[in-house]
Amino acid sequence: MTMPLRLQAAILSLALLAVGLLAWEAAVPRQTLATELTELELLMGMGAQRAGVPPPSAVFERAVTMLSDPFYVRGPNDKGIGVQLAYSIWRVLAGYGLAALIALPLGFLIGMSPLAYRALDPFIQVLRPISPLAWMPLALFIIRDSQASAIFVIFICSIWPMLINTAFGVAGVRKDWLNVARTHELGALRTAFTVILPAAAPTIITGMRISIGIAWLVIVAAEMLVGGTGIGYFVWNEWNNLDLTSVIFAILVIGVVGMALDAFFGAVQRAVSFSE
Repeated sequence: MTMPLRLQAAILSLALLAVGLLAWEAAVPRQTLATELTELELLMGMGAQRAGVPPPSAVFERAVTMLSDPFYVRGPNDKGIGVQLAYSIWRVLAGYGLAALIALPLGFLIGMSPLAYRALDPFIQVLRPISPLAWMPLALFIIRDSQASAIFVIFICSIWPMLINTAFGVAGVRKDWLNVARTHELGALRTAFTVILPAAAPTIITGMRISIGIAWLVIVAAEMLVGGTGIGYFVWNEWNNLDLTSVIFAILVIGVVGMALDAFFGAVQRAVSFSE
């Protein structure tokens, strides 16, 4: 009997993971005291400990330690990784939600109105390519609050994929369906919710999925700049403390959370496409 493709892929993935971890473990032995330190290590005040990438076994030990008490708070700059992650997720959802409140209605307007499209397209084309982090100094100067500035950066990076995909999906609705709605004398609002929205939903969800991925990427860099709290600040702070083991574990956590967010929107996208 032939093994299902999904099971074959899972077995191959686990095998590749095992081989990669074993190769990493063998290539990077436990750090030992060094008789000679490099000039960079001396300048960084490393004492007798040589810098180096920790093996996966050390990362696993640190993960067990951190996950045993992830929500501790011992001071303004000493919080567990669970607390830091909660700050980041809250900022992402806040900025993302604000972007959705503006991008979705505005995308509908642009998609349904050629006049609105021609009037707003120059502004979109100028603002869209600007790096979200380029807005951070201006946000800090105007808002004067690091947390609100980080939320603003998430807002500005999340709005464009949702806006463009919504406008594209609405504009791409088949004219026959709109003609049928006019024949049945449906109002503009009812046509939008019963005809246009279901037809454009897969494209809209695609834009939302792209936006959440970009938002999660940007929040890490934004928190490195503003500091204080968040998973990005946690990575930066552990790097400053020369704790590469914690840095590697935090990077893995960032990847897992990003994968979970993408998987959620992917499931929604598949459900919407299937319902059509």
